[in-house]
Amino acid sequence: MANTKSAKKAARQAARRTIVNKSRRSRMRSAVRKIEEAIAAGDRSRALGALAEAEPALIRAAQKGIVHRNSARRKVSRLAHQIAKLEKK
Repeated sequence: MANTKSAKKAARQAARRTIVNKSRRSRMRSAVRKIEEAIAAGDRSRALGALAEAEPALIRAAQKGIVHRNSARRKVSRLAHQIAKLEKK
């Protein structure tokens, strides 16, 4: 348990940030799930719409430190590639 005043404050801040980060992570994952469901259904237009919403959520999560920036970019790239493959079928 924290003993000093500054350690107690740091513990309070960490608890607050944890709640915010969980919310952001959940929002990001939900956005990605919408794309993956659209891809699985083979609905290209819905997948493109979902990608337009999910890309900013992923990049924002990377900026806030929820995920690494390269992970976010890689995820966007792979999802875009899967959507592009839908077009060819």
